[in-house]
Formats: sequence, structure tokens, C-alpha cells
Amino acid sequence: MPAELLSEDTVRDRLSGSPWKLGAGEIVREATFADFKEAMSFVNRVADLAEARNHHPDIAVSWNRVTLRLSTHSAGGITAADLELAAAIDGIAG
Repeated sequence: MPAELLSEDTVRDRLSGSPWKLGAGEIVREATFADFKEAMSFVNRVADLAEARNHHPDIAVSWNRVTLRLSTHSAGGITAADLELAAAIDGIAG
């Protein structure tokens, strides 16, 4: 059974006060680091979290900036799994 999509209002409420922003069917977070090495270290920590949950963000790296995009592709939008992974990422991002 596919995961249940969350309403935009629910997502906005759950993201309130966090660095994540609601996009079109996804949530997005940008993080900036001192240099490329720190950015990649963060990406590797995100990868560990994602693998443990079998839920993987789209990740873009541009020198010291990392952009993460989360959605549940099989459900066609944002589910609880996305918000749970976002919260876990917040825990390692500092």
C-alpha cells in the first residue's frame, strides 16, 4: 500500500521553524559549509541516514553548498517518511 500523502497545510505546520521549505511536491533545504570537504562530509552523513531508512533525498553539491530535496516518489509527493528524514538530517546539520 502506498504511503499517505500529507496536505500542504500539514507539511507547512510541521516545517514551521525549521530550515526546510515547501516546494512543488517536495521539501527543500540548503546548507552552506566552510568548504567542499565539509559539504561532502555532511553529504556522507546524510547518505548514512538515508540508507538506514531506505529513503533517499535528491542531493546537489556546489562547492560549499548542499541542496537536499525530499519527496516520496512512489507516492507522488510528501509523506511522513520525508518529514522524519528531514528531522533526522536537522539533527546532524547543527
